[in-house]
Amino acid sequence: NSSPYVFNNVTSNHTVTAKFSNIFSIVVLPSPDGIISPSGTVSVTYGDSLVFNITPNTGYQIDSIFVNGVYVGNTSPFTVYNITTNVTIRVKFRLKTYTVTVIQPSNGSISPTGPLTVSHGDNKTFTVSPSTGYHIDSIFINGSYVGNISPYTLSNITGNSTVSAKLSINTYSITVTQPQ
Repeated sequence: NSSPYVFNNVTSNHTVTAKFSNIFSIVVLPSPDGIISPSGTVSVTYGDSLVFNITPNTGYQIDSIFVNGVYVGNTSPFTVYNITTNVTIRVKFRLKTYTVTVIQPSNGSISPTGPLTVSHGDNKTFTVSPSTGYHIDSIFINGSYVGNISPYTLSNITGNSTVSAKLSINTYSITVTQPQ
């Protein structure tokens, strides 16, 4: 089990046999935010290399990969080369973030102003305020009409987005009646 081994008080011939293990374990710590393959405990032979595929769950991305507690990057696939000892692998994931750009309309405003950084799945509420004499004609998300009611909530954000609005001048009908 340990080297060197000392024989004391030798009075006869002895046969010494040493058994060396060249099998090592790679322990992959599980994460609730993604899949690491292979997973669990994997046995490898001295000097082998092993490729790991890391797949984040929806809305997550790889933040960092650690081998025996040391940061080694954040890309997949990831390879551990020339394995000569037991190894522990841990992957840290983080929620994706997106940018919401707010395009301010003429004759009014949208609040909050942008750009805004939001996390995957977030909701964000916007208030469109027309200037005096104007009204909300249309609110657009990524160029698509979503209505004309303020405040408007952009729900379950899953990518970069743009918020804009068209404000129109108020018009009035004047009816003139002639006296008889």
